[in-house]
Amino acid sequence: MTTAVRRPGLGFAGEGIWERLVRPGDRLPPATLLEADLGPIHLDRLRMTGPIVLVFFRYAQSEPAGAVLAAYQRELVPALEPAAAHLIAVSPQAPRRLAELKRRHGLSFLVAGDVRHRLIDAFNLGFHEPGADVLLGARRSILPFPAVVIADRSGVVRFADVRADGAEYPAAERISTAVDSLIRRE
Repeated sequence: MTTAVRRPGLGFAGEGIWERLVRPGDRLPPATLLEADLGPIHLDRLRMTGPIVLVFFRYAQSEPAGAVLAAYQRELVPALEPAAAHLIAVSPQAPRRLAELKRRHGLSFLVAGDVRHRLIDAFNLGFHEPGADVLLGARRSILPFPAVVIADRSGVVRFADVRADGAEYPAAERISTAVDSLIRRE
């Protein structure tokens, strides 16, 4: 599988941030997320029934995030069905604020809050944004870089695409191709 990290000229190279970001071979932590409508979802249990596709986004009011999630609903959800893959949109925002996004775009996949930053911290995807705690309804002002991470049924990350420069999310076709190649390997 592949990994893609876009490296803006922000001076992070000296801090080694790029080497710490999630990459294939890392493990999916045994995190519990809070789904906007369903409550707690356990990634360890969910992965037993199929691969997990995690789409990290900042918050429900973000228009670019809403647009990509709506596009993934149209293009990616049908492509993932044959693989029994679970699509989960993940934000550090409180689940009650994510429910509106789910309804607004008619999202049938899981939309969950990582309010304790278990995944965001484990994958080193977070960056500090002053005042984000108010917008998120959380205790920390940490937002994730836009990213897509795919883990197989054993919990091993097989694909990671981190957009640290704010570039667009990967196309739905690229994600479904990564999931298809993962299924062929199992």
